[in-house]
Amino acid sequence: MAGRLRAPTGRYGGKSATERQAERRRRFLDAALDLFGDRPGYRATTVAALSEAAGLSTRQFYEEFRTLEDVLAALHLQVNGWAEDAVLAAFAEARDLPLAERVTAMFKAYAANVSADPRRIRITFVEIIGVSPRLEEQRLARRSRWVDLICAECDASAARGQAAQRDYRIAATAFIGSVNGLLHDWSAGWLEATLDEVVDELVRQLLGILRPEGWSPEVE
Repeated sequence: MAGRLRAPTGRYGGKSATERQAERRRRFLDAALDLFGDRPGYRATTVAALSEAAGLSTRQFYEEFRTLEDVLAALHLQVNGWAEDAVLAAFAEARDLPLAERVTAMFKAYAANVSADPRRIRITFVEIIGVSPRLEEQRLARRSRWVDLICAECDASAARGQAAQRDYRIAATAFIGSVNGLLHDWSAGWLEATLDEVVDELVRQLLGILRPEGWSPEVE
C-alpha cells in the first residue's frame, strides 16, 4: 500500500466522520493489544487477522493505517501514555509528601498501571524490540521521556534540600534500565517476588541515587 485510503466523510448512524474514524482506530488498537500483546504476537499477525479481530474490514484498516508497524507504533505510545498519566496523577497527589513517600507513590502508580494488564508489559518490553530502526528510535525517544521525568523529580528534590545536588541524567538513564529489566523479568515469571517487593527494591535504588552514602538531607 502506497498510503492510506481516504475515509468516508459526512454523518452516518448519528456519528460524524471524525467520530467514526476515532472509533475504528480504537477498535484496531484494542484488537492489536490482544493479538500483539498475547498470541500470536506482532510478528505472526496479519492485516486480515487484525481486521477480523477488530470486526472491521481490511479496507477500513488501510483508511486508518499504512502498515501493521504503524499500529504497533501507535499502541506502544498509547501504553506508555497510560502509564505516564498514572505517574503524573500520583505525583500531583504526593507533591507535598516526604521524598521517600513521593518516590514510592510514583513507582506504585507505574507498576500498578503496567502490571494490571500483562499485554501492556509485552508491548512495552518485548514486541517493540528489533522491529525496525524507526521503532527503535521511537522506543529510545519514549525511554528518554521517562528519563526526563525522573531527572525533573531528582532536580526538584535537590532544590528542596532533600537530595544531593548533581547532574542526574546518566544515573536516571541507568535506573530506567533497571526498572524495565526488573518489571519484565517479574512479569515473565523469572523473578520470585511480589509486585510490592519489586517496587520496594526500585524505591531503594532511586533513594540510593538521590541520597548517596555520607550525604544528609537539609529538610524532609
